[in-house]
Amino acid sequence: MLFKKLNPLEKLYLKNTNKEAYQNYKYQLKVNDLPSINFLDTPKALVDFKHSGHLGDIIYAIPAMYALAENGKINLHLNIGQRIKVDGNHPLKDIGLNEKSVAMLEPLLALQNQFQQIDIFKNQAVDYDLDIFRQFTFDHTKGHISRWYFNCFAVSYDLSKPWLVVPKNTSMSDKIVIARSTRYNSPMIDYSVLKKYNNLVFVGLSEEFKLMKAIIPNLEYARVNNFLEMASIIAGAKLFIGNQSFPYAIAEALKTPRMLESYYKCPNVIPEGANGFEFSFQPQFELLIKKLIAQL
Repeated sequence: MLFKKLNPLEKLYLKNTNKEAYQNYKYQLKVNDLPSINFLDTPKALVDFKHSGHLGDIIYAIPAMYALAENGKINLHLNIGQRIKVDGNHPLKDIGLNEKSVAMLEPLLALQNQFQQIDIFKNQAVDYDLDIFRQFTFDHTKGHISRWYFNCFAVSYDLSKPWLVVPKNTSMSDKIVIARSTRYNSPMIDYSVLKKYNNLVFVGLSEEFKLMKAIIPNLEYARVNNFLEMASIIAGAKLFIGNQSFPYAIAEALKTPRMLESYYKCPNVIPEGANGFEFSFQPQFELLIKKLIAQL
């Protein structure tokens, strides 16, 4: 559906007489320019997808892939070196994916039953370009990343259930696993309260670990060779605590008992299902830790 464009005088009149209608008009013009999606008419035995990152976005896109593929297998072609506008300090700056991140991700996704192939995009024919969600008119600072894909591709999926399955690292059964990227740090949260607890393990970049080690001296670092190893650590943990970062996306997909540091400027990650908690304030953060450690 296309909306009529107003001439300059009509726009000026609308802007001065009905601000809400004028905002709706500007939004409608953006909707006019949305890309079209060619939906499959009948299910296929093999469905090809393309994605350019970030890593967390890929994890949150998997439920939509499952819904679109139905019972078919999935090929995922990852487009490296693409520039993506980011807020804050992202490890890859303004690049979504590189060869190393694809190599790290491949073992995790290859283990999932419905995935047949994960490779680098080299102009293969695709059925669905998952990057298209960035062109839609969502407020990308709010809501739920997985549901942006649902809205784009007219599908749904039960996000209360796990959408990743990995073997548990049993050595983590009594551990609190922590991840905190340098993006999306709430100024109201002080992680130093964790130093009074034992069996603390950090997953993530070594630079991130050093920052956390400075405030939690008894924190240990878990080095991993790939994201399957990271996911196994998270799956085996007694409790996972993290901010809006890739490790939390894994914890959410696994439904590990988890606590999410919700960033007030960009609350676009929402725990769903059992044992998913979020915190934005220090007293609630400390209360949740105490309660969950006692319960789990």
